[in-house]
Amino acid sequence: MHKLGGYILTPVYYLFFWFWLGIFHPLQWLAYNLGGYKAHKKVVDIMNFFLLYNGYLLGHRISFKNPYNLPADRPIIFLANHQSMYDIPPIIWFMRKHHAKFISKIELAKGIPSISYNLRKGGGANIDRKDTKQSIMEIVKLAQRMRENKWSAAIFPEGTRSKDGVVRNFQVGGVATILKKCPEALLVPLAINNSWRMVQYGFFPLSAFEHISLEVLKPIEPSTGTPEEVVQRSEDAIRKALGQA
Repeated sequence: MHKLGGYILTPVYYLFFWFWLGIFHPLQWLAYNLGGYKAHKKVVDIMNFFLLYNGYLLGHRISFKNPYNLPADRPIIFLANHQSMYDIPPIIWFMRKHHAKFISKIELAKGIPSISYNLRKGGGANIDRKDTKQSIMEIVKLAQRMRENKWSAAIFPEGTRSKDGVVRNFQVGGVATILKKCPEALLVPLAINNSWRMVQYGFFPLSAFEHISLEVLKPIEPSTGTPEEVVQRSEDAIRKALGQA
């Protein structure tokens, strides 16, 4: 049923997905050049609302759970497991008041309507994985912007997507670099479930009638351990939330 429904609904999903990207590209340009960061961010937030709920065209259910009152006046490092590119719109939309920025491959900053423009202008870090020095400097600059503006960062510490939903070992490098420049940042694990199922058949068809969820887990103060220890605690919490402990 998931695959059969995907054959029928995926063309409709992609039609509107690319429609939203096409519509919001010039809107981002106008917002950024006329209203600066604040106006641009509002447009990006609205775009990701449409990209997120575009999943309803595939018959998806999308749920978000956050039992914690996260501070809006303090930088946050959101550590999430990574299952597909469709993890990103829910983080941007549901965490919009925290100004979550991403660490992305520099290749993505060109050629993709709306997405590439946001990566260039939105305040995140675009890293060249072949250039260690450049990558570190970009993350350091991100950490400085987090501290100055009380922004947050969303990091996928696995380093790559999990094709079967099984959480891979978390890498500590990016988190440790940010904490050196922004030691007051609160660590917040995010458990993402079932977005991998959306792409389990590849680019086409997308799987239909899935339940994709995102859950905010108990925040971790960075002062309670070394970067290695707090990242490991985040990984353990996500595994437990996904029933993989």
